[in-house]
Amino acid sequence: MSKRLSIMKQPVFSVINDHLVDYPSPSNINYFWGFGSSAGICLVIQIATGIFLAMHYTPHVDLAFLSVEHIMRDVSGGWLLRYMHANGASMFFIVVYIHMFRGLYYGSYASPREALWCIGVIILLLMIATAFIGYVLPWGQMSFWGATVITSLASAIPIVGDQIVTWLWGGFSVDNATLNRFFSLHYLLPFVIAGASIVHIAALHQYGSNNPLGVHSGVDKVAFYPYFFVKDLVGWVAFAIMFSIFVFFYPNLLGHPDNYINANPMSTPAHIVPEWYFLWVYAILRSIPNKLGGVAAIGLVFVSLLALPFLNTSQVRSSHFRPIFKKLFWLFVADCLILGWIGAQPVEQPYILVGQCATIYFFLYFLILIPLCGKLEHYLIQVRGAPTLRASLSYK
Repeated sequence: MSKRLSIMKQPVFSVINDHLVDYPSPSNINYFWGFGSSAGICLVIQIATGIFLAMHYTPHVDLAFLSVEHIMRDVSGGWLLRYMHANGASMFFIVVYIHMFRGLYYGSYASPREALWCIGVIILLLMIATAFIGYVLPWGQMSFWGATVITSLASAIPIVGDQIVTWLWGGFSVDNATLNRFFSLHYLLPFVIAGASIVHIAALHQYGSNNPLGVHSGVDKVAFYPYFFVKDLVGWVAFAIMFSIFVFFYPNLLGHPDNYINANPMSTPAHIVPEWYFLWVYAILRSIPNKLGGVAAIGLVFVSLLALPFLNTSQVRSSHFRPIFKKLFWLFVADCLILGWIGAQPVEQPYILVGQCATIYFFLYFLILIPLCGKLEHYLIQVRGAPTLRASLSYK
């Protein structure tokens, strides 16, 4: 026993013991709290497969597409590495989106966890940047034209826009210098995400995990191991099964067929669309008829997410005790799904009008409805004495 205690006091083992074994967790957290650890597994998969793919990839406009085909056809196990990396990006976004919606529903952004939420939004922004530049590397038709369209948006920025585009391209068009820059950044950014994830975990462990009831974080806690390790393990197995189905049976389901055509600057695809996990952002961008306005709207998306903890006025954390907010939340979820659908449709009516209405509700939810709903709930508590709202008035 004394020997085990002395081992646990060693720096590495003490950190593991404090944050993964004896870490106190609320006893009532459910399976939705396991998506954070699943996101960590996705990040490890992406880094590991990316390192091995980089050993065979050639970042040159004349050879990039052929090097990807070489990986698929000639490298032993290369097809598996490529499909795991490509589908792993989709799995990563699925897990992170569910993780964020869970945080929105249960109020995990509320005080004192503002820093935790803001770091998570920064990680999402880094993920989007990493996935976008990674989508360019296969140098297919959609890779080339997607890079051309998205990077040229920076030209809408007053005064410095053209200089930013030239710097991104490394010249006056998307060419070899662009591909080299994107390859370097795509290799670097996952390690930045890993570092930000460690900071995210540190911020989480400072105040402890939230829980479905939103009650005081010090109430009724148990050790993470074995209780929640086993619960997370169930989620990991379910994730592995779903991931394997995509990799082995439907590896190209989430990709675009035009990306299996070598990039041709002289032939524009009929409909340029990004990967599915960008479609909601793309729909917001397209809904603004002005180019600068569209870029500003994308910036406002992340400003709204970062400002959420400070816009929140509710004295109640969990949506279990917020019937009005619960309805607004599920409308928001439906709104995001509609935006994703609109992003894949052609730029014509009625898709333009539907996209504009969905975009309005997206910003209305963060900037108007969340602050207003909190004040309305406070009124109901103080004046009308709503019992379900008063039940969890205090939280930390």
